[in-house]
Amino acid sequence: MELRDIEIFLTLAEELHFGRTAARLCLSPARVTQAIQKQERQIGAPLFERNNRTVRLTPVGRQLRDDLRPLYAGLKDSVQRAQLAAQGITGTLRVGMLPMNAYDLRPYWDVFRIRHPQWRLRIQRTQFSDAFAALRRGDVDVVVTWLPVEEPDIIVGPALFAEPRVLAVSVDHELARRTSVSLEMVADFSHPDSEAGPDYWFDAYAPPQTRRGRPIERGPSVRDAEEAITLTSMAEIVTLFPAHMTRYWVRPDIAYLPITDIGALPYALVWRSETENELIRALSEVVRDLGPLAQKS
Repeated sequence: MELRDIEIFLTLAEELHFGRTAARLCLSPARVTQAIQKQERQIGAPLFERNNRTVRLTPVGRQLRDDLRPLYAGLKDSVQRAQLAAQGITGTLRVGMLPMNAYDLRPYWDVFRIRHPQWRLRIQRTQFSDAFAALRRGDVDVVVTWLPVEEPDIIVGPALFAEPRVLAVSVDHELARRTSVSLEMVADFSHPDSEAGPDYWFDAYAPPQTRRGRPIERGPSVRDAEEAITLTSMAEIVTLFPAHMTRYWVRPDIAYLPITDIGALPYALVWRSETENELIRALSEVVRDLGPLAQKS
């Protein structure tokens, strides 16, 4: 198989939809079909069961997918490393962002790049429902996350910033007319729930009760900020966010209200102790040298 055909097969095995596979790879559906048919002829067995409604892997297809995944990932990494080496780049540090304010953190990114031109810095979004798993799978090298993080295999690095929190509500919500709110006031409205990480971690972001001990109602489970903001815009829930959302996620159907009785939320770098390397230590040193960002409202 050619590398492109392997990519087509693995993408279709993930999407199980010819149209989505074609769109994701910027190909025509006919090109995807031709590649799969060619592979099935070479192997001598169907790789997918398909009809007008569904696409499913056959047992042979599942075996091929499981065998090819690690080989393709390794080959792709080798090609990328060779390309980077040709440019004088000897390593890449992948930073997973839970907050939306990557631009605010530009001083750290810029200083890292100036000090270490031989390394590439890649900033990418990470779902909070998958943050620790992404670290443990090796999808990212470090994560910018809120604290506390108290996992035995994860190191908490230097603090980046701390921000007050705001409450996002639909512009049609009864609270939208107010200029500020308290947790006591919003305890009876439904907030998003999440299966993200350990309970103590999510509870630090979205407290389960007010300071007076009143439970804060939790509703539908969400995986990321986009799901939370969508449900908020439909007035199904209200959602706590760090204050930078008022600058980076301005929407005509969302109002943000300051919260008067909750502290600032701290964020820091975290990484797995087993994968600590010179790139991670270099970024950590940059953050320590520059210190935390000044708090913004």
